[in-house]
Amino acid sequence: MSQDAAQPTQLNIEITEEVAEGSYANLAIITHSNAEFVIDFVNVMPGTPKSKVKSRIIFTPMHAKRFMKALEDNIGRYEAANGTIKDLEQIEIPMNFGGPTAQA
Repeated sequence: MSQDAAQPTQLNIEITEEVAEGSYANLAIITHSNAEFVIDFVNVMPGTPKSKVKSRIIFTPMHAKRFMKALEDNIGRYEAANGTIKDLEQIEIPMNFGGPTAQA
């Protein structure tokens, strides 16, 4: 085996300005079938009865699991440097997010 064959191929990844800006999401809806996992990222605004999906990512089951493990690893490293991230069950958030209370 030559030395060139032992080295992994370099992957060049490009990102457009629009994608680099990102989209804010404060809700993720996850569904799955036997062939794929679908994650819809939503930005729910206070006092707004309707929200739109900002981004949809579709994973194979294998890639969904790899993503989960990578996210767990990154959260572990973040918490090691910055302290434990409080879970929603540990934080009391009013359902109106500080906006006007809905009335029926």
